[in-house]
Amino acid sequence: MAVSRTSTLELLLDLGGPGPRTKRLEQTLREAVRDARLRPGTALPSSRTLARELGVSRGVVGAAYAQLGAEGYLVVRQGAAVRVADVESAPPVRDVALVPSPRYNLRPDLADYASFPRREWLVSLRAALRDATDEELGYGDARGSARLRVALASYLGRTRGAVVEPERTFVTVGFANGVGAVCRVLLARGARRIAVENPGHLAVRRIVAASGLELVPVGVDRDGLRVDEVVAADPDAVLATPAHHFPTTAVLARDRRTALLDWAESRGALVLEDDVDAEFRYDRSPVGALQGLAPERVVYLGSTSRTLAPALRLGWAVVPSSLVEHLIADVRGTILAPPVLDQIALADFVSRGELDRHVRRMRLRYRRRRDVLVRALGRELPELEVEGVAAGLHVVASLPRGWSEGAALTRARERGIALSGLREHRFARRGSGALLLGFARSNESALRAGVRALARAMSR
Repeated sequence: MAVSRTSTLELLLDLGGPGPRTKRLEQTLREAVRDARLRPGTALPSSRTLARELGVSRGVVGAAYAQLGAEGYLVVRQGAAVRVADVESAPPVRDVALVPSPRYNLRPDLADYASFPRREWLVSLRAALRDATDEELGYGDARGSARLRVALASYLGRTRGAVVEPERTFVTVGFANGVGAVCRVLLARGARRIAVENPGHLAVRRIVAASGLELVPVGVDRDGLRVDEVVAADPDAVLATPAHHFPTTAVLARDRRTALLDWAESRGALVLEDDVDAEFRYDRSPVGALQGLAPERVVYLGSTSRTLAPALRLGWAVVPSSLVEHLIADVRGTILAPPVLDQIALADFVSRGELDRHVRRMRLRYRRRRDVLVRALGRELPELEVEGVAAGLHVVASLPRGWSEGAALTRARERGIALSGLREHRFARRGSGALLLGFARSNESALRAGVRALARAMSR
């Protein structure tokens, strides 16, 4: 396709204001990519040219380009023009009824919302309305409902081996709110750089980047996060998914868990543990939470989005004692307090054992669906190799040599198949390609049909 160079005069008019110029330039370009004012493939001026036009040093532009390249917004290659990456911008606001559903839903990052326990949740909602005191209808504690924090302390200690004290537990408006608030607190306390997994969930990476921390990509292999690369990079904090890494499904090996905590202790750094999908391990019992081994070095983050539904907008952050007052101040300066009635309902839901029963049901259901998907792939697409551990809500299907991830995704999506690719979650989208195929949102027959449609799409 034809590629044009952008005029900086149309986009970069306001670099004034407080804060480092590099950060202001990053934000201006980031917003231009998100808003699609900078289209994929657009070549940006060289760092020398842009620095001259903006009246800043070349180092300012070079640093901004490098950071946005790490975040996946730009493609930065030595000896070539810096170009805008193929980043999906936010869709325009539309009537939900007009947004078409995929014919075959194999998205790897969705739970089975159709299995949400509506009847059991309604019982808990009614109990919350009936039992909530007048005082609980106010803003309440910035950390959230005391009832829910106590219930979470029991549940997470029992199921994840976490060391949870209600006084150090915060109820959050989902995972995004929790990790964003913690990152803002770290920045305010002097942290500047945070290591993130590469590949890693693109949406999570953007949330962390929006806090102002500089992202430092660290590799992931079959044994999980490369701790040797963390040590070499020497960041102020690390965001890791030790129980089940997205997108590779790797589980952090025991020796690396020890090494990561030893590094954090010696460095005085913090590990932010995203415990996503930890409940859904199908070949063995799940590993315990990293936080249980070092409660004062690990921030434990979780939510109901994958176990129940994102619509609840409920999550939690169990933080070291040194962060409690700072995080309270952040909450009071932003959302004041998380919504209370749904918290009381969740406390009742957990205390009655409904969350345990729901997770057990879904673990069996997801295991059956995963087995169906893997068998269908072996029958219809034997060229693909399913990799990783039997856990989570998706499988990783590596592509044979010579197959293009981009072409495979395009063909599949043209046939109404919703799925993702491994390179879509890599920094600068480099490295080997694979298909990420989810099994949570489709029943067994739909999974078989989806794989047949995928095989037809890839045979063209």
